[in-house]
Amino acid sequence: CCCRCDPEWASYTLGVFVCQSCSGLHRNISQISKVKSVLLDPWSDAEVEFMASNGNNAAKAKYEQKVPVFYYRPTHTDCQLLREQWIRAKYERKEFVCVERQEPYSAEGFLWKRGRDNGQFLSRKCILSERDGALKYYNKHDAREPKALMKIHTLNASFQPGKIGQPHGLQVTYLKDNSTRNIFVYHKDGKEMVDWFNAIRAARFHYLQVAFPGARHADLVPKLTRNYIKEGYMEKTGPKHTEGFKKRWFTMDDRRLMYFKDPLDAYARGEVFIGSKENSYIVLPGLPPSTQGYHWQFGITIVTPDRKFLFTCETEEEQQDWMAAFQGLVNRPMLPQEYAVEAHFKHKP
Repeated sequence: CCCRCDPEWASYTLGVFVCQSCSGLHRNISQISKVKSVLLDPWSDAEVEFMASNGNNAAKAKYEQKVPVFYYRPTHTDCQLLREQWIRAKYERKEFVCVERQEPYSAEGFLWKRGRDNGQFLSRKCILSERDGALKYYNKHDAREPKALMKIHTLNASFQPGKIGQPHGLQVTYLKDNSTRNIFVYHKDGKEMVDWFNAIRAARFHYLQVAFPGARHADLVPKLTRNYIKEGYMEKTGPKHTEGFKKRWFTMDDRRLMYFKDPLDAYARGEVFIGSKENSYIVLPGLPPSTQGYHWQFGITIVTPDRKFLFTCETEEEQQDWMAAFQGLVNRPMLPQEYAVEAHFKHKP
């Protein structure tokens, strides 16, 4: 089970305890897993004995023997697709019992990609090439040159079904001229999409092994893909603080705070680097007294070495959530490579 809470359900055919959310996913593989409530359903002596002689630790030892180090293990906060495919991979396909059951994770095929200008999803040929160190897509199926070449060392992928409006929707980002570029894709087959996600993680893992020889697997795995710290709408004003505040969609991707006119825009309208308090970055509630032109009442001021950034939130709860996200970054000392990112921001045109 992906949840660390006290599970109130159990699969009496697999001998594992699961949370209510995962119990629904187990019902999707009813030919293998049959579930019932631990507290409310009747249990036979044989079923109780079977549960006692198996259990989650025994199942983990059996069904997770050979999980590739790069393979994403979902938690209860992840989307349904990731959790369901993890359960199917473990119990239905038995991918982690022996390596022969693991298909090569997709590295070439067709994905539905959202058009940058018209918002239409069109089928695009995609190739993930570790030899070229890039994920490429082609606008025409017989095209020789790719429309975009996304270098593996800046690549990230995050499932965003709600934002994209597709249950298997994946947001892929990469850096182009040190600015973030978004691409939104999906596949009608959930397994295929999760295979692509893990293929990106595998490529990232192999790249990092070369880039950081001798690094422990445990140190590399958190760097393979990352979820956004927070996303949502805020209002912002310009550098002079005299322009009216405008509503924008904000994405906090580690220390990059990006803002977009629309959540599905290909490029950010702007990006703000959030450093640490040791480097004179400060987060304050509210706005300077003279500020005008805002509609939402719950302000946030971010002080950087160069200027102040002013934002407003619609509710106090949103303000507190954003403040906590910013404060977490400000309290975290900067890594050597983050100073290089900060320097790029200062030299942007």
